Amino acid sequence: MQAKVSPVFQLFESQHQEAKAVFLALGKQIKSKKAIELLGKMEFLELYADLMAKVHFDIEGLNFNIFSDFKQMKRSLRKIHHFKLAEKSLNDREEELGFKYGGYRIHLDKYKKKLYTDAFDLIVGSTLKSWDEFHQKAMTASRGIKPLAIHTGVNQIIQEELEFFNLDHRGAMDSKALKDTFEGLRTIIMLENALIHMGFNSIFIAGIHEEIGILKNNLKPWYSNHLSLQSLTHFLGTKQEVSKKYLEWVKELKAEKKILSSQAEKQAHQLFDKILG
Repeated sequence: MQAKVSPVFQLFESQHQEAKAVFLALGKQIKSKKAIELLGKMEFLELYADLMAKVHFDIEGLNFNIFSDFKQMKRSLRKIHHFKLAEKSLNDREEELGFKYGGYRIHLDKYKKKLYTDAFDLIVGSTLKSWDEFHQKAMTASRGIKPLAIHTGVNQIIQEELEFFNLDHRGAMDSKALKDTFEGLRTIIMLENALIHMGFNSIFIAGIHEEIGILKNNLKPWYSNHLSLQSLTHFLGTKQEVSKKYLEWVKELKAEKKILSSQAEKQAHQLFDKILG
């Protein structure tokens, strides 16, 4: 008799079905909104594979085995998300000031064409069979798991994230530490929601859970600024001469980043002091 599939698999299955539907839509045409939606689904599905690896700690590389076919696609979708943040920054800047940044616009349009072509090729080159195999691997890994094993696995992943936070928040937090914090908080929120879905209490009390969500949302403008500055400085690095309007923009982005970094770091320290004690 086959072992019963754990209730946590329902979470995977719903996200898998929704992701597959978005994937099929992107196979007709790459649209940034759909690409970013699929990225969000992929982040959860990869985290689920990580959770199964914690539960089945005796099976080496299980998470890679479950998710490996989709690693490259997720990377490609993430690049589109990052591009859209840089493009929005340019659109907002041109609308605010009323003049154009033609050279940078051409650079972004050229980059967009490559990104979207690469993503489309990856999606069209993928098969529905890989989605079915993904589903089968996850379902097999989800058989015979006791609820306590899921709770323990979630706890282990969250503890690993907290260990990173502990290292990052001892001193000043650089861009990498803030980026890792943003991604770590997102992981914790997804896992906490999975526990609640299964009828467990969340690991953190409601007040802390709320603060985690607030910090994650407050890190979004920092992350957008970080990627916009990165994209613009990369473009300017290819130029022998840079006009004043670009230098002014870089200066403003750096000043804004300094303020956003300081605010986020202060909030992170306050939160981590409560969590890590």
